[in-house]
Amino acid sequence: MAPALRSRSAATALALAATALVAGATEAQSAPTVTKISHSTATSMFRQVGITWSSSGGCSDRNNPTCTSFEQLNLATAQGAQTLKRATGCAINITGGTETGHAGGTYSHWNGYKLDYAKGTCLTTYIKNTFTYIGPRGDGALQWRSGSGNVYADEGNHWDVVYYNCGGC
Repeated sequence: MAPALRSRSAATALALAATALVAGATEAQSAPTVTKISHSTATSMFRQVGITWSSSGGCSDRNNPTCTSFEQLNLATAQGAQTLKRATGCAINITGGTETGHAGGTYSHWNGYKLDYAKGTCLTTYIKNTFTYIGPRGDGALQWRSGSGNVYADEGNHWDVVYYNCGGC
């Protein structure tokens, strides 16, 4: 093979390898590893900081929509709730976790990314005065984004929060 052709082939191979590395890095960044926790671990974490939870059915069965379950909650979501509690100093009561009955999607309750919080003056004031208003969601719920990128949607009688990360834990 001629030296110029060998050089061009080597350069092409290096360019293809670099492209594959960048593509692999992009894939890894777009699909982060998520650590799932049990209901018991989540409730222990919430107790540590004084977060309470309740359910209309008084239960924690993930397959019952009247329960409030934390089974298969993302660790970052539980840590995000702890971060919120520490930052606000407000009473926080979780009314929705990973149980069935919520809307679907990748960043859903079922997939461990969301929690619902009961409305309270302290929490509402903190969210609206600290985070950035980003407009209404498709269903009309008004939204605020925290500095870390988590989104708080006002669904009328509760806050629906999607945790993309732990909020600076």
